[in-house]
Amino acid sequence: MVIVAVQTPSECNRFPCLIFEDNFDELDIETWEHEITMSGGGNWEFQLYQNNRSNSYTRDGKLFIKPMLLEDKYSPGFVKSGSVNLWGMNGVGDVCTGHSYSGCERKGNGVHYLNPVTSARLRTLNSFAFRYGRVEVRAKMPAGDWLWPAIWMLPRGWPYGQWPASGEIDIVESREYLEGLFGGSIGSHASVRLFVRERSVVKVSR
Repeated sequence: MVIVAVQTPSECNRFPCLIFEDNFDELDIETWEHEITMSGGGNWEFQLYQNNRSNSYTRDGKLFIKPMLLEDKYSPGFVKSGSVNLWGMNGVGDVCTGHSYSGCERKGNGVHYLNPVTSARLRTLNSFAFRYGRVEVRAKMPAGDWLWPAIWMLPRGWPYGQWPASGEIDIVESREYLEGLFGGSIGSHASVRLFVRERSVVKVSR
């Protein structure tokens, strides 16, 4: 069973209090919103993020994020001449979430190709946020060409201006040449260590 907001912050009178937990016995779409965009995060990443169980699913208490080639979904040569429209019309889980850098609609041509990889990026922007606390994540990070998996915390609002003025905490980012232990950062200073575990879990306590 997925338990969300085990104890609300207002109920917390003894520390630590567990205020969020997800053991991924199922993919709770009320908690985890899929980002839908091919904007590339402002730095022309290869991924087209979508809400599709070919890219994101749970099994045996684990959340899987699985990249796939766009041309496996369509046809060979699609990235050169195909077109993709992510605008959607049916609310959360269907509507494009990032329109900058032509993130919601693109057409491939001889100069600019479509994003060659589909993947998933999940967030709790509209379901859960906290100010103070400790985060525990158990995750197994993949290795391979083009892969740069990451777990970030971003502000719900941007009171000090656009990114990065309002802050970002990187819990973990990994590259294929790192083995077993990965580093995170707050800006470019304090480090966080995350050990690889067998079961996916996210916990927040304060």
